[in-house]
Amino acid sequence: MFLVGIGILISVPVFKTVTHLPPFMGMLLGLGIIWVVSELINPSLDDFSKKKYSAAGALSRIDVSSVLFFFGILLAVGALESMQILHHFADYLSYTVGDNRIIISLIGAVSAIVDNVPLVAACIGMYSLDAYPQDHMIWEYLAYCAGTGGSLLIIGSAAGVAVMGMEQIDFVWYLKKISFLALLGYAGGAVCYLIW
Repeated sequence: MFLVGIGILISVPVFKTVTHLPPFMGMLLGLGIIWVVSELINPSLDDFSKKKYSAAGALSRIDVSSVLFFFGILLAVGALESMQILHHFADYLSYTVGDNRIIISLIGAVSAIVDNVPLVAACIGMYSLDAYPQDHMIWEYLAYCAGTGGSLLIIGSAAGVAVMGMEQIDFVWYLKKISFLALLGYAGGAVCYLIW
């Protein structure tokens, strides 16, 4: 099952390239394949015993509230993109700030408050692939800033929120002990990237 899952994840970009369909359709096809394979692995078991090895058993253990949260955020970002609000916001930032490197650095700092997944989705809606191709510096720098900027505050990433719950780490303790070090690392990495 592990090898089938890895193979399906690797084949999603191939699926998109061959069919020109959105990647989520490849993931749904992959889920269907995993479902069929999981049903065929232990055909002799009864339904109760087979459930813990099936895709239905795995899906029953998913944190649905987190999935719905990300689905809602991405849906809201899609709505803002279709209304051209994100594009107008990008034009406003370009007019007021000017330099895309500063804008992306600020977006990285904002990811300490807003989760990086909707933030990056919003940035993809803000900047067109026609103006900034896939290998443009803006996307690499955005990946760095949004990914590491969330560490400035413990609430900036899903991992930080999970650590708060598991290890009982206090927000104020993190702010006093870790945030400055994270800021130094974030700024140092940004400077190194921009110089390179």
